[in-house]
Amino acid sequence: MKFGVIIFPGSNCDHDAFWTVEKVLKQRATFLWHESHELENCDAIIVPGGFAYGDYLRTGAIAKFSPVMESVRTFADGGGLVLGICNGFQILCESGLLPGALMRNAGLKYVCKPVQVRVENADTAFTNACRVGEVLTIPIGHMEGNYYCDDATLAELRRDQQIVFRYCDAAGEITTEANPNGSLENIAGICSPGRNVLGMMPHPERASEPELGGTDGFKIFQSLVEAGVLAAK
Repeated sequence: MKFGVIIFPGSNCDHDAFWTVEKVLKQRATFLWHESHELENCDAIIVPGGFAYGDYLRTGAIAKFSPVMESVRTFADGGGLVLGICNGFQILCESGLLPGALMRNAGLKYVCKPVQVRVENADTAFTNACRVGEVLTIPIGHMEGNYYCDDATLAELRRDQQIVFRYCDAAGEITTEANPNGSLENIAGICSPGRNVLGMMPHPERASEPELGGTDGFKIFQSLVEAGVLAAK
């Protein structure tokens, strides 16, 4: 399976994602330049974390106009797998690939720490290696992770089971105290109606090797490979 990792000016988690795919997951990986339309026949695209274009205006507001995102939209519309991590989640929302928006954290402080998230939907290309209700420990590092959408959109997310991850405590309980950024209904990650596009604020690439303190994040990448194998059959 071949993964493409996008590089924007200001990306700082692109090499982490590339390392995880190539060295840990043992799959092919290539970098995709933001000014290019070419996706190099990749099977999955990763929109990584960082500060694309300096996060000027709003997070992801400039990145959505980059040539590579035009190709990513076409790729996703055709059922291609797209994973947006942190700033990548913000870019996917700005690009219209996912609904809602990521606002400033409640308390207006940058938050960087391991958190627990509960798997709400294991029937996606990104969570098939998980089980519903499973609690994963994955780090976050963001200033704008406060997910928000209007009531109609929230109703759709619930109805179509597009809420994939929620912040929780170690026992899997969804509590206000477990919410690190004020996100609506503790939402930490959502998917598209077709379940081929996922945006998540936690960084799975930072929890994919024992040396990093945990491997729960590796299940996201493992799931993608499994989805790719099934799609090829």
